This record gives sequence, C-alpha cells and structure tokens, in this order.
Amino acid sequence: MMHPNLQKQGGCGLGGFVEALITANPASPAPLLRLAPSRAAHVAPRSRHEALLPGGRKSASGMMGLLQLLKSQFLCHLIICYVFLVSGLIVNLLQVCTLPLWRIHKQLARRINCRLGYSISSQMVALLEWWSGTECTLYSDPQSAKFYGKENAIVVLNHNFEIDFLCGWTFCERYGVLGSSKVLAKKELAYVPLIGWMWYFLEIVFCKRKWEEDRKTVVQSLQNLRDYPENYWFLLHCEGTRFTEKKHQVSMQVAESKGLPKLKHHLLPRTKGFCITVQNLRGTVSAVYDSTLNFRNNETPTLLGVLNGKKYHADLYVRRIPLDAIPDDEAGCSTWLHKLYQEKDQFQDQYYQTGQFPGPTVRLPCRPWALLNWLFWASLLLYPLALLIVRVVGTGSWVTILSTVALCVAASVGVRWMIGQTEIEKGSNYGNKNAQRNLEEESGTHSNSHSQTD
Repeated sequence: MMHPNLQKQGGCGLGGFVEALITANPASPAPLLRLAPSRAAHVAPRSRHEALLPGGRKSASGMMGLLQLLKSQFLCHLIICYVFLVSGLIVNLLQVCTLPLWRIHKQLARRINCRLGYSISSQMVALLEWWSGTECTLYSDPQSAKFYGKENAIVVLNHNFEIDFLCGWTFCERYGVLGSSKVLAKKELAYVPLIGWMWYFLEIVFCKRKWEEDRKTVVQSLQNLRDYPENYWFLLHCEGTRFTEKKHQVSMQVAESKGLPKLKHHLLPRTKGFCITVQNLRGTVSAVYDSTLNFRNNETPTLLGVLNGKKYHADLYVRRIPLDAIPDDEAGCSTWLHKLYQEKDQFQDQYYQTGQFPGPTVRLPCRPWALLNWLFWASLLLYPLALLIVRVVGTGSWVTILSTVALCVAASVGVRWMIGQTEIEKGSNYGNKNAQRNLEEESGTHSNSHSQTD
C-alpha cells in the first residue's frame, strides 16, 4: 500500500519520493516520507532541525537534477518502450485467446479483457503520474464526486492538448474505471498496434467520420454496451479533432454562417455522435460529466515531454449533469450541447484570467496499481532481455550485435511513430479548410448536427 501521508496529499512521481526522503526530519517522530511529493519542491523547512540539515536542500536539488538527467536518457526511453511494446503484444495475444470464451461466457470474457486492457493503458498513466510526476487537480462539487466511479457516465472532454486523452485516462484511473473506459474513436486508430488492438477487444466504438456509413455500426456498438458488466465511462471529444488556430478559424466561419454563437477556446461541437450516444445509452448511463482541461503557466504538454520526464500541472473542472436533464430528441440535444460549449468557453475565460476553475478542489490520490503493473512487466521482461544481451555480446559476432542494435532502434522508432500520432501539428485535416463543406453540413442545430469522433 502507498504511504498514507502521500496518498492523502495525492502526490505522485519518482522525483517527489526522492526529495521527500532527503528532506525528511530525522529528529521528528513522524514517518520518513513526510513531505507530500506534489508540494516538496515548494515547502519551506518546518522545523529548526530541518533548517539545520547540512546541505539537505542542496543535496535534494542535486538528486532531482540527476534524476531529471536520467529520465532524458535514450536508454531509459528504450527500456520503457521495450516493456510497453513486448507486454502489449503479450496482452494482445492473451486477448485473442479469449475469443472462444465469448461464445461460452460473454460477461466473463468482457471482465477478463477489462483487466488485460488495464495492463496496457495503465502503463501510459504510470508514465504520466510516476515518471513525469505530472500533477492533476480536480475542481468539482464534492457531492457530485461521490458518484464518480460508481456509475456509468458520458465524459465530454475538450480537445486542446496533445496529452488530453492521457489526462482523461488519469481521471478514469483515479476512480477505478480505466480498464473499462470507452471512447468514440476514428476507425484508423483500430489499426494502431497495441492500443488499437486492445480497444477492439474492449468494444470501443469506431467510426469512419462518414455519418451515412457510421450510423448503423455506431448504434449497434452502443447497444452492445447496454449489458456491460463493469461500470464504465464513455469519453467523447465532441469537437472531433484537436484545436488549432486554422481549424478554429474555419469552425467560426461556419458558426457565423449558421447563426451560432462563436467560441474563443473551442471548435464547434459536432453533435451527431453525442446525440446518438445519449439516445442509445439512456437508461444505462446516469449522467454526463462535463470536463474542461487546462494547464498552468501556459504549459504546452506533449507526450514526448512526458517520456522525457517533464512535469506538467493539469487542472480539470468536472460538472456532473444528470442524463435526464438532456433532451432526447436530436434537435434539443444539439441545442443543449451548443450551450454546454458556450459555458465551457466561459470556464476557460475564467481560468485564463484567474488561473483557477470555479468551485472547490477534490483530492485525487494516486492509486499504486498503475506503477505496480509496470514494475511487474519490467521485472518479468528485463531479466530475459539482460540474458539475451549478455549472450549476444558473448558471441563476439559484430553482425549479431549490429542486428540487435538495429532491432532496438527500430522498436524505438516504432514507439516514436505512435507518439507522433498524438502531435497536434500531425493531427487530422478534419475541420480544416478542405473539410469545410463537411463541417457546414454537420453544424446545423437540427438534423444536420455535428458528428463526434476521436
């Protein structure tokens, strides 16, 4: 179990543990890990003994610098990528082995795949929480927070950052629904190794962004979730693509032509996917969690930065809205979603002005399972890798050694390619000028409302 003082503060990250160990007060009867890692870099010494620790702060700074240097090394990245790739392929293989079970005991197969899926996705969460030490502060009504993780919900996320999906996964992880979480994703992602293949077995809803072709398959996929045996959150990026200035300009041109209010910090929501999700999950899903994400100090987080151990500070504002408050008809649902995004825009305005979202904060303690899962796979896979390296070097064959190095580099390039798919500048053209016609067709407030993907 995680130390109670750390769990109470909700801090994560290897750097926090290092500094907490160094700056702890040896004369105090308090436990050794006394400082919360999320606060350790900013808290002044609490006693004369701590203030008199010879070189304590200097040692902490040196250790933190050394740790940060270590995190930026290619060898560490190679180890992380190796563990992720090999463990992911093993999990994908195990998921294939569950296929016969689907005919015999469908619900058991689903539960097993939730655990297997968690084994992959939690490694990404561990990278964010424990490797980079990124902090996530939740702004929410404490009464609403009591429902989180205990009910099925639709989570509406803004789509402004390269790692917003990862922050959404962290939100799921903190409330124990990461393994069963769902998304409405573009069909191309189904072919991405590890994650895409994992999603197939988790019954993720895929679409081609051609609504005439998508409607039937999306409805069928959503109906399949009505008897899902685990609590799940259905994550939606209603803007359909990540925010860029170019896409925002096109989107606001469409808003003006349709007589819709303009947004400053979001693209126009594409409501078809949202409406069809609400209609088909009504009675199964209890609420919509309106989630608005931003980062402090105008940080621009990237997945590559996370891999390099860079620490970010995320703020997430979540409102729980009962599903009964959302109109069931498509026109009413579309109008409701437009108003929701106008409110989200106001929340972002307040954040840029004050550095805070409205309402109180709710502590989100780190759960240790993501870290323990990664340590399990690392201990299982690194030992045979070390033996293989020793044998390869022992052969003395330059051909074998160079082939091994080439394989490692290829694996690293493969992971870098997957990371590249999250980069904003490499995002889809969905919403750019060449897609304006489709956007206009989907941006009405009635039957021609917006589709939602990703």
